[in-house]
Amino acid sequence: MTASTAPAGKGPGKGSHRQSQADPLAPLRRPDDPPWDVYLTGTVFLDIIFTGLDSAPVRGTESWARGMGSSPGGVANMATALARLGLRTSLAAAFGDDHYGDYCWDALEHGEGIDLSPSRTVPGWHSPVTVSMAYEGERTMVSHGHEPPPEEPAPACPPRARAAVASLAPGVSAPWIAQAASTGTRVFGDVGWDDTGAWDLAGLPDLPHCEAFLPNAEEAMRYTGADCPRAAAHALTEYVPLAVVTLGADGAYAVDRRTGETAEVPAIEVEALDPTGAGDVFVAGFVAGTLADWPLADRLAFAGLTAALSVQEFGGSLSAPGWSEIAAWWRKVQSVAEQSAAALERYGFLAGLVSEERVRPWPLRRAVPTIGFRRSA
Repeated sequence: MTASTAPAGKGPGKGSHRQSQADPLAPLRRPDDPPWDVYLTGTVFLDIIFTGLDSAPVRGTESWARGMGSSPGGVANMATALARLGLRTSLAAAFGDDHYGDYCWDALEHGEGIDLSPSRTVPGWHSPVTVSMAYEGERTMVSHGHEPPPEEPAPACPPRARAAVASLAPGVSAPWIAQAASTGTRVFGDVGWDDTGAWDLAGLPDLPHCEAFLPNAEEAMRYTGADCPRAAAHALTEYVPLAVVTLGADGAYAVDRRTGETAEVPAIEVEALDPTGAGDVFVAGFVAGTLADWPLADRLAFAGLTAALSVQEFGGSLSAPGWSEIAAWWRKVQSVAEQSAAALERYGFLAGLVSEERVRPWPLRRAVPTIGFRRSA
């Protein structure tokens, strides 16, 4: 199996979505900066999302969904969330040599302005697909995929970037993570459920290369043996400088070993329609705030806000908010009569980041019903 470069007619370029975004790092940019703010790598899925189901599908029956959307998924959820927050994002991934792969490539490069120059199309490889059914605030997913390409999607020498988001896995070492950290890239480690049941931090070989580690409460307590997530966050700082533990409906808690600073921010109460991708959006928001050098509490608040906005929409990358949604939310909460002064103060840092020109109707519907309509001649 051999790999090719970008699909015909699709070279590195800037997407229209990029041009409409705010730049949270504008005050910090210098001529000698790395070309990219964030680099990441992983598997891109085609996500097909059915919405408007009254209940879970029942065996032996046919269920009709009132809505449907399609979008790139997998690592594309994180890449899209980062790009929509105005970060210059570079993604290394293998794309299927089929219409699904072409669709995902086009949506990411031209729709979101994500750099795909480290990515490639693999001849003869079919794109992995996930079908997600959302109902009653829950989701059921079915995935299908062929054996992935034998080559690592990540290049031996990743591009220079301010930060990288790495998905850590027990017993698996990705050489690009150490390489990136050695050149000054700040690595943010994400993690999934440990199917081995070991829950051994020493079994995450790339954790020492991370500046920050962002597990959820259950994962943090299992990895540390602590009896509460806040104690687990403190225990994690023996392994990484910055530990961020998400607490679900209770918000998030973070500890910075370097400064001794701690922060806790409650969650924003919303009606959750679909939690797909919310964790990716939270990480993207926290990375954006960290690179912008915001106070720790502001970073947590911003990450929580972006995640809260995402769960009010369906899908992974479909629901990732941009600055227009953030601006619309900020304007809306300010207009609420008898709004809590403390709540407004907590998110007051947004006042210098959003503007009326960026406000569009919110929530913003991004879902499309099919893989793509034919273009008229």
